Amino acid sequence: MSSGVPATFEQKLERIDAIVKELEGGRVELDRAIELFKEGKQLTRECEILLRSAQEQVDRAMNDAPTP
Repeated sequence: MSSGVPATFEQKLERIDAIVKELEGGRVELDRAIELFKEGKQLTRECEILLRSAQEQVDRAMNDAPTP
């Protein structure tokens, strides 16, 4: 992850948390706040995609599991 872009789900969540804390601090200029908001929205979309994929994998595994 040398580019600074969060790669894993957990890293994305950590970045979202950092964004929220910065915005809640109340000392962010408007342009920076907009930039952070956009980044947070993008990361949220990416997390949703990862969660959907994980849910599909779990569902497939459950369907493929042999019944006793």
